[in-house]
Amino acid sequence: MEARMQNPATIIPAAMKPIMELMKATQSQGLPQELMEMIHLRVSQINGCSYCVDAGLKSLRKLGESDERIGLVSAWRETPYYTDAERAALALAEASTRLADRADAVSDEVWDNAADHFDEKQLASILLMTAVSNLFNRLNAPVRQIAGSW
Repeated sequence: MEARMQNPATIIPAAMKPIMELMKATQSQGLPQELMEMIHLRVSQINGCSYCVDAGLKSLRKLGESDERIGLVSAWRETPYYTDAERAALALAEASTRLADRADAVSDEVWDNAADHFDEKQLASILLMTAVSNLFNRLNAPVRQIAGSW
């Protein structure tokens, strides 16, 4: 596999700075970094962005996450490795990524469950992390950014 071009945000440097500032702001609301990286990994798995999946795996390993928690993010519903709060965040991230899969993109059940575990700033952080992850996926996947090239 060969990349078609560099990540578009690196080609247009004026775009990269605000993206990175948004990522920094997203991660400043007191949520565990491990949760934020799990959200990034799960969104990237859904979108098939190998570059971002690779980055997410490596970030979670650096943070000390277990192989079970990293390897089973795609099957979080069926495994015992995640807290109720983590499950609520992953459900919200999935629904927010798969907007066109249902008429009510994020159901009241998914939203209310997340709202039971997180305050408004934390919910905003989860949604922004989901959006930024989707942004990175939509920049890297079309240009075939090579996994491990970061």
